[in-house]
Amino acid sequence: MKIGFDGKRAANNLTGLGNYSRSLIAGMAQFFPQNQYFVYTPKIKDKPQISSFLSREHIIAKLPDSGGLLWRTFGIKKQLLTDNIDLFHGLSHEIPVNLKTANIPAVVTIHDLIFLKFPRYYGAIDRFIYKLKCRHACQHADKIIAISECTKRDVMEFFKTDPQKIEVVYQGCDDSFKTPASAEKKTALRLKFQLPDKYILNVGTIETRKNLLTLIRALKHVNESYKLVVIGKRTAYADLVQQEIDRLDLNSRVIFLQNVPFDELPVIYQMAGVFVYPSVYEGFGIPVIEALCSGVPVVAASGSCLEEAGGPGSIYAAPSDHLGFAKAINDVLGSPELIAQMKTSGMSYVQRFDHELLSRKMMNIYTDVKKQYA
Repeated sequence: MKIGFDGKRAANNLTGLGNYSRSLIAGMAQFFPQNQYFVYTPKIKDKPQISSFLSREHIIAKLPDSGGLLWRTFGIKKQLLTDNIDLFHGLSHEIPVNLKTANIPAVVTIHDLIFLKFPRYYGAIDRFIYKLKCRHACQHADKIIAISECTKRDVMEFFKTDPQKIEVVYQGCDDSFKTPASAEKKTALRLKFQLPDKYILNVGTIETRKNLLTLIRALKHVNESYKLVVIGKRTAYADLVQQEIDRLDLNSRVIFLQNVPFDELPVIYQMAGVFVYPSVYEGFGIPVIEALCSGVPVVAASGSCLEEAGGPGSIYAAPSDHLGFAKAINDVLGSPELIAQMKTSGMSYVQRFDHELLSRKMMNIYTDVKKQYA
């Protein structure tokens, strides 16, 4: 088959949806090399991880024949026909208009519906556009891929979608998180980033929904020999976080890192004592998978999909319960036996997110959808 993808995120985003898109397409190209994988994108960012991805065998980047802001919605259909695409996969909530008139099967991935679940985190115009695109995609795609059971439930609730139309296909993480770093590499990065000997790790955009304030408040009650390392892009919410750090006199215990090269991130994970993810709501929670693959115990927030990502061997607390988080973190850091148990359990659990397993499930979906058009 010739399979087309909405590749805007794959070719431009360095985290989140970009990682999901690159991982999915690269997995398909690796395990099903008999196909061609066309990545349609309005532009390509000049970054090593993107260049490396697009240089893989069987992956073909396609830029617009003619531009316009609505190329992904309307203009792309002509190119799909010209390239004789057999199936199109919208990797982030949207598909082109009128694909059925071109007799091209369509699959769409829905990551989350947080803009509907927690509208206060989004502007009115963004909510309107997201809802319009998501609703159209869910109505007109032949199959919807939800990245968690939690997201599947949300799609059914908000768009009244037939559950038979939705398949849950989890995400994996980059293989670099599964490769133990050398002692030399760890020492070099500890010096480069001035990392303490003992630290708690949090990774993710510093925004309201990620709920870093709860972790800061928990830190006040956590073993003082541990510092907190936070890796992520700052938003206006970071100012509130800093005010809380000042109020609790924790400046000496919190380290912020930005623009960490992707190939160095797994090493920072591997040196952490525990990974903590207090996010109020997620579609899935890839950082949790990255931590488990790195052999690091996880403490995460309950109430969304993070139990699916972290499995039964991780520990959970309510997003607003900073004392619950503090207790969980102290329980882990104070027990070598619990740490060993959580590492073993985590490594076993993440096998369900194996790239080959997920790629085969996705290919089965593509094949079934394509048969409907035979």
